[in-house]
Amino acid sequence: MVDLKRQYEKIKPEVDAAIQNVLDSTAFIGGPDVSAFSRELADYNGVRHVIPCANGTDALQIALMALGLQPGDEVITPSFTYIATVEVVALLRLTPVFVDVDADTYTMNIESLKKAITKKTKAIIPVHLYGQAADMEPILALAAEHGIAVIEDNAQAIGGDYTFSDGTKKKTGSMGVVGTTSFFPSKNLGCYGDGGAMFTNDDALAEKLRMIANHGQNVRYYHEMVGCNSRLDAIQAAILRIKLRHLDEYCDARRKVADHYDQAFSGHASLTTPYRAPYSRHVFHQYTLQLSGVNRDKLIGLLAEKGIPSMLYYPVPSHKQNMFKSLGGGAFRLPVTDELQERVLSLPIHTEFTKEELDYISTNFLEALEASRI
Repeated sequence: MVDLKRQYEKIKPEVDAAIQNVLDSTAFIGGPDVSAFSRELADYNGVRHVIPCANGTDALQIALMALGLQPGDEVITPSFTYIATVEVVALLRLTPVFVDVDADTYTMNIESLKKAITKKTKAIIPVHLYGQAADMEPILALAAEHGIAVIEDNAQAIGGDYTFSDGTKKKTGSMGVVGTTSFFPSKNLGCYGDGGAMFTNDDALAEKLRMIANHGQNVRYYHEMVGCNSRLDAIQAAILRIKLRHLDEYCDARRKVADHYDQAFSGHASLTTPYRAPYSRHVFHQYTLQLSGVNRDKLIGLLAEKGIPSMLYYPVPSHKQNMFKSLGGGAFRLPVTDELQERVLSLPIHTEFTKEELDYISTNFLEALEASRI
């Protein structure tokens, strides 16, 4: 689905030198590369503070911890997302409230959100899924009206842009009280291990996020609150500093792959190509199609025979996962989510494709699609 080896080979001298500098300095935890990466990413995303941490899941958990939510408080999330978005809510003994998504954007449906808000709602977590920004303007307006915090899950859309109705543009992850992201290797901005970060413009909240990520301490051995141990190591920060300089180039390369697929699949009766919302500059972390009248399992098998990987993101939505049976997750009626889980299929998308490779995938995909029609 991604080709990290070829991507690395293009920037190998830069990356190798950056790693060697860390090894020579022996500053493996914290140090100048972590500090510099935090500043550079804050500048890129247009925020005052970036607080690195160990992974994207920790970023979500720490963000919720910093808001001071109490057990039983409700947190609204889409069900159509990677489980980490909802897992941290349950882990903190908060109550996840699942809402539906739009059939075209795959992001939080505004009408479903409106119906889900109660007096117990304390946070909303919109997910910028597959690289497309959620429709943040109405989400932020609803949150402000009800005094609810917004935490952006930006694990799949770093580098993306959102345009407000007045023409103002903001980077995804910069609009909520906290934004979170993941640097898992396959992400648009990925390191060579695990990593994550939180974004905020609130000075006091930034200090709290830093403390929670560092055992609840501001001064060593003096712990003001219950925290955790969640750090981005210096080698990963050094790698991310290099890759951040290429992030816009990487996003453009992914858009070109999506353009190729769109053109190859245009007008096909059994396919719905990804929608590009007018307010969102899509960064195509995934290229996800909707299938109609097709045996999806057969299609996946035929593609595999040709050496073409494909993936289901996500075969079981969060509200139907066994982990939420005790919370009554299965009682939620989310018709669009339920339909999407049966129809979506993602094709390979990354920064290193050649035209010949894309032609091979497109041609064989269309042949396999015809052979899989019901």
